[in-house]
Amino acid sequence: MASSKNDPKRPIIIIKRVKKVAAGHHGGAWKVAFADFVTAMMALFLLLWLVNVTTDEQKADLAAFFIDPSHPKISRVESGADGMLGGTSQSKVGAMTEMLQPPIPPDLSREKATKDAQKEDLKHVSESQFDKLKREQENKDFAQASEKLQQAIRTDSELKELSKNLMVDMTTEGLRIQILDQQGDPMFPSGSAQMFEKTEKLMALVAKVTQTMPNNISIRGHTDGKPFRGNGRYSNWELSADRANSSRRVLIEHGVPPAKISNVVGKSDTDHFNKDDPLDSQNRRISIILLRGSLAGSSGGGVNANDNTPKKVLQPYQKSRGSVQFP
Repeated sequence: MASSKNDPKRPIIIIKRVKKVAAGHHGGAWKVAFADFVTAMMALFLLLWLVNVTTDEQKADLAAFFIDPSHPKISRVESGADGMLGGTSQSKVGAMTEMLQPPIPPDLSREKATKDAQKEDLKHVSESQFDKLKREQENKDFAQASEKLQQAIRTDSELKELSKNLMVDMTTEGLRIQILDQQGDPMFPSGSAQMFEKTEKLMALVAKVTQTMPNNISIRGHTDGKPFRGNGRYSNWELSADRANSSRRVLIEHGVPPAKISNVVGKSDTDHFNKDDPLDSQNRRISIILLRGSLAGSSGGGVNANDNTPKKVLQPYQKSRGSVQFP
């Protein structure tokens, strides 16, 4: 007997169906792709950093390996290395064999090739051309020394006010640095060779700049035209010589090698700074001259180091009138 749909005794059956979506959340494949991308970026940044910290010599070694793996600087023994191209490990042989053999100098480097070319060119120049090139180089060195001196005074608060007491110029003898008296601002006490403390500080600055120069030094003391009123045996000659010698001692105390002092001269009042006024305070001064290499007594001895050809020797200074006595 068939049951009716409205039969209250008929059991109610509920069917639940779960709708499945294929590859939910894309199956997580995007995470794998993103991880690969991050890994690649990290490797790229690491490579860029290594290239940035690698020296030119190390880059050349890397290039040599890819061009010629049998390069003598490339080790044929595999072992741990301390850093990129470090060449150190627990064993005596490592990633590089520089410890086992003398390093090979970069003979084809651009800097060395340029220097070799310059030396080769100098072999074919005449003596006059060589002198001209040497003089031009000296002028460049003198200009740099002058700029260093002026810059040091401008940046030093204690010495800035003494800039008016310092004069630097170029002469036929070389770079001349003069420490002059100014009206009301002397560098030495009247009639004394014992310089003031401010003068010694200025002299120390001159020593700092000149001690690195290869040129020999001439130190000269000058006075004004006023006769020195001391005892009968002490005059402007002795005073100028004593002040020059005092300057020599201070320069040596502050680093100038004694062997670089070519001469110490007392000029008295024979070479005024202001020739129109013998009593001008600026006539009282100390001149420190970095002598050119072509002058007698300077480095090189007046001989060309390349061909040993004697050069004309010039007098570093003209003899002053009268006698010069040193204490």
